[in-house]
Amino acid sequence: MRRIASLIFALFFFVAGCVSWSAVIPAQSGNTTVVAPSTQPSPQPSPGLDRAWWATDDNADRISTPIHAGVKRTSRYVTLRDSVRLAVDIYLPEALKAGTRLPTILEQTRYRRSFEFKPEVRKALDRPPQRVVDFVTRGYAYVIVDVRGSGASFGSRRGELVPLEARDGKDVVDWIVSQPWSDGKVGATGVSYVGTTAELLLVNRHPAVKAIVPQFSLFDGYPDIVFPGGVPHTWFIENWAQAIIAMDRNEIPEQQRKQIAGVRPVDEDSDGVLLRQAIREHATNIDIHAELSPITYRDDRAPAGWTLEEISPKSYVRELVASRAAIYSYSGWYDGGYPLSAIKRFLTVRNPGSRLVLGPWNHGGRFYFSPAKGRLNSSFPHTLELLRFFDYHLKGIKTSIVGEAPVHYYTMGEERWHSASTWPLPRMRRQTWFFAGDNELSKKRPAAGKAFDTYLVNYSAATGNLARWNTLFGGTPVDYPDRSAEDRKLLTYTSAPLEHDTEITGHPIITLFVSSTATDGQFFAYLEEVDEAGRVRYVTEGQLRALHRKLSTGRPPYKTVVPYRTFLRRDAKPLVPGRITQLTFDLLPTSYFFRKGGRVRIAIAGADRDHFEPLAGPPPTVQFYRNGVYASRIDLPLIPRREASP
Repeated sequence: MRRIASLIFALFFFVAGCVSWSAVIPAQSGNTTVVAPSTQPSPQPSPGLDRAWWATDDNADRISTPIHAGVKRTSRYVTLRDSVRLAVDIYLPEALKAGTRLPTILEQTRYRRSFEFKPEVRKALDRPPQRVVDFVTRGYAYVIVDVRGSGASFGSRRGELVPLEARDGKDVVDWIVSQPWSDGKVGATGVSYVGTTAELLLVNRHPAVKAIVPQFSLFDGYPDIVFPGGVPHTWFIENWAQAIIAMDRNEIPEQQRKQIAGVRPVDEDSDGVLLRQAIREHATNIDIHAELSPITYRDDRAPAGWTLEEISPKSYVRELVASRAAIYSYSGWYDGGYPLSAIKRFLTVRNPGSRLVLGPWNHGGRFYFSPAKGRLNSSFPHTLELLRFFDYHLKGIKTSIVGEAPVHYYTMGEERWHSASTWPLPRMRRQTWFFAGDNELSKKRPAAGKAFDTYLVNYSAATGNLARWNTLFGGTPVDYPDRSAEDRKLLTYTSAPLEHDTEITGHPIITLFVSSTATDGQFFAYLEEVDEAGRVRYVTEGQLRALHRKLSTGRPPYKTVVPYRTFLRRDAKPLVPGRITQLTFDLLPTSYFFRKGGRVRIAIAGADRDHFEPLAGPPPTVQFYRNGVYASRIDLPLIPRREASP
């Protein structure tokens, strides 16, 4: 329970961005908080491995400069069309002159918009997130909303990210543009759930919403987060469900109760009566774990009646395109399954001004990770990057983003940014490596015969508690220690030492020919580098539940560059024990520079006990075929070497 409580608290602070509050100095003024900037400017990008490609000097971003001396916060209820009241924090420049109109940045959060601090620590801790200060002092309004049935808002929740919640966003935007400080232009952003609310805001096609940045967020809920490859993502769902139940009860972890009373009431609720009423309404909120537990297929309905289709932005592509809002798809290579989400969004919703960035980041981008360098604090100026985008689309400022290529990605191992006109990279070509005898990986296609390797699935196989899947809950750092010991539990195939430096950028595709003693199975494939000292470095992974192996021959609902399967009940295909079966699936995209002398390894597992619940029954025995007829292989997206691009 203590671990869950800590995760709950970390989840809020991660989303709220409170880690940078120390850069501002607060002062109390009646029912508002006036926040004056410190004598030091906002942190600038520091030299580091992932510093921005445009950060060549102090004026390289060409964004708006701070013109206001401080930030004033007020809070209130906004009444929706059905009379439900949402709690809203409004941040405006201090001493804003009458008649001044500003563009607005909107966040709609599931994780409590702000805290009520105890009196004894209020002066030290009660400060807006630094991102808010950076925007507001540059001439923006910033509005953060507790979504229906959460935080200090009224109402209850029959699902997460359901269409009703998206329609609430229209009412909020209507309220914003009716305010005397609004210039009628709205941008929306947020990380994770909050990023998805920004994207679903476009479903309303509200003319005021000109641009959004969905950061580190899903596009297709079923494979992106809940069932990667059709495999139940049990660890995340269980922990996330417990966290939001506690939040909806306005619970605070024991170790923080001396500082925090709970979610912040709105200004008009001086005695907390309205907050207590709102919390009581949350008592009927669904348990998302209970709702998801009966689901196996994409078209299964939760007990409350909704499907994962209804909560996924990919189901509203027509509306997203019709909005004509510029969309900046923003993710990191180790952001769970979300780098693929960002790519799918970018390829599918090509509204004018849309962009894609993929950095060496965890969920939320606070931490850097590269297999070659390990984990570090990120040096990338995320808020300044958002300002480059919003200044252009909401203020018409020609920032340095104008004229840039629409795609920027970071190549780990080389530790450099590159740009491209599209994705996949135009120069990418496939290089096939075959499974061979003696656990080798070879470019030579195997000869005819009946060769295969037998593997008894080891249910103790794991990827650790700082994996790409853990970071989805609270933005924890990503780290994969040397996997040499773990690989001894797996079936591995390793190349000879590479004769040349080799860049892999894009989507590895694996094809397995297997027979099993079971009627179902989970298959995990890991792309790894073995360095000259024998250290094994995790690069990326993919997974597939065999039940969902059928590839679709129909048109996918969005543009994708990897094998597409529907995950529908009608397309389920159990394994026939003993029958050779083909499994083809993608590994999550990556950009990695394999050094000369190192070796490429593919490691195969039948479980990841740290994150995915194994199937019922004893561990199956699986045969992996590697012969001329059934040639198991990995197709890697090879990039011919070139000079680094800016």
